[in-house]
Amino acid sequence: MFPTTRPRRLRQTDVLRRMVRENTLTVNDLIYPLFAVPGSSVAKEVVSMPGVYQLSVDKIVDEAKEVRDLGIPAIILFGIPEDKDTDATGAWHDCGIVQKATEAVKKAVPDLVVIVDTCLCEYTNHGHCGYLETGDLTGRVLNDPTLELLKKTAVSQANAGADIIAPSGMMDGFVQAIREALDDHDFQNIPILSYAAKYASAYYGPFRDAADSSPQFGDRRTYQMDPGNSREALKEVELDLLEGADMVMVKPALSYMDIIWRIKEMTNLPVAAYNVSGEYSMVKAAALNGWIDEQKVTLETLTSFKRAGADLILTYHAKDAARWLQG
Repeated sequence: MFPTTRPRRLRQTDVLRRMVRENTLTVNDLIYPLFAVPGSSVAKEVVSMPGVYQLSVDKIVDEAKEVRDLGIPAIILFGIPEDKDTDATGAWHDCGIVQKATEAVKKAVPDLVVIVDTCLCEYTNHGHCGYLETGDLTGRVLNDPTLELLKKTAVSQANAGADIIAPSGMMDGFVQAIREALDDHDFQNIPILSYAAKYASAYYGPFRDAADSSPQFGDRRTYQMDPGNSREALKEVELDLLEGADMVMVKPALSYMDIIWRIKEMTNLPVAAYNVSGEYSMVKAAALNGWIDEQKVTLETLTSFKRAGADLILTYHAKDAARWLQG
């Protein structure tokens, strides 16, 4: 075929490359995670995540305005309560930290989409994602009783004004339980973004510093997925779709782009990828040491998620990426 076929013809100039580019990252693809804490005027940097902060509600509002001004369409809220207990009361209480942050953001920036993480690990005194058997130190969460907590949490978050409910605990049947609870309380129009394929990953380490959610004992391998499995991810997604999920998520993203691709091939629903804390912190650490070009590596990585099939990207790089894309 050579010399008739020369692929380099279409790579000669920047304009040509842009014209034939198959996947393009835009600010509309981005979702920015924020961590809400009690207090006022609090902005405490997470040591293991440079540039990421635990923020009081007033500071969350400031961040939400900046996010809106950058053109980023959505945030996702996580909360660190003042007190923790076995019933995860801070997750579903009407005066919970995420509920307060949601109300404040929707009042100040009504056009910004507020997604809320619907999970319990930040709110339990043992750091697991639901109820445990009394005396159990393995971390084996009781599935069905935990669904009742998730239902209460989702309804309280919707009452606070959340636009999207995002359950992340990987409980069997959690999408159906939450969908039924939302519908029963006249929230039929609130969509569910399910963490459908959430792996038991070592990449979550810095997040657990940010959200103060490390398990006090055991681990989460009895409910999060085994990193060696891919067909199981398709099964999890299929179940969530049958239960009423409106969007599905793969977490983490960087080491699981094959999963993103396979899920995108099986569904026409939007697929989200969570560019998790460990992925972010590795890039930041290397950049701070001068080993990589942070802008180029970040934009290349985020574009690769698009290429794999992600429609939405949750990333701590969102603000920087938005500035770079607009610059």
